[in-house]
Amino acid sequence: MAKPIVGIIMGSDSDLPVLSEAAKVLAELGVAYEITIVSAHRTPERLFNYAKEIELRGLEVIIAGAGGAAHLPGMIAAITPLPVIGVPVKTSTLQGLDSLLSIVQMPGGVPVATVAINNAKNAGILAAQIVGVKMPAIRHNVKRYKADLEKRVLEKAQRLEEVGYEKFLAGQ
Repeated sequence: MAKPIVGIIMGSDSDLPVLSEAAKVLAELGVAYEITIVSAHRTPERLFNYAKEIELRGLEVIIAGAGGAAHLPGMIAAITPLPVIGVPVKTSTLQGLDSLLSIVQMPGGVPVATVAINNAKNAGILAAQIVGVKMPAIRHNVKRYKADLEKRVLEKAQRLEEVGYEKFLAGQ
């Protein structure tokens, strides 16, 4: 198995259904990754050690998902010089808006790229694009992925134009 170059971390196992989407798309794009739980509030020493060792272990990008106060992405970004992509996880109380605002409102000098609430898939694609800058095979996979997206949209557009919106919506 290839050495991981992207780390996927989350504050709790309850975030796994969301963050697993990043893992799926990274696998599809041929990007080796690792995935684990690192809680900013419940395991601060683990968070600090993980962040300090990222570069030494060969990781190049971190995807960090968190809900509520969502400190995980920012704390990782404060410790490592590597790019961090934050995934705000939807919460039951504020529907993830609290997470989004916590991740996006980083102080100057500590950037965290942020995707939409629960959109770990986009975080995985963005991580692949970042590592694809210096890895042509991954860049090629991203290009193919985007071409496939375009093809599917064009096929749907053609079908809609041929059958009309009512039949299209009815699946006919």
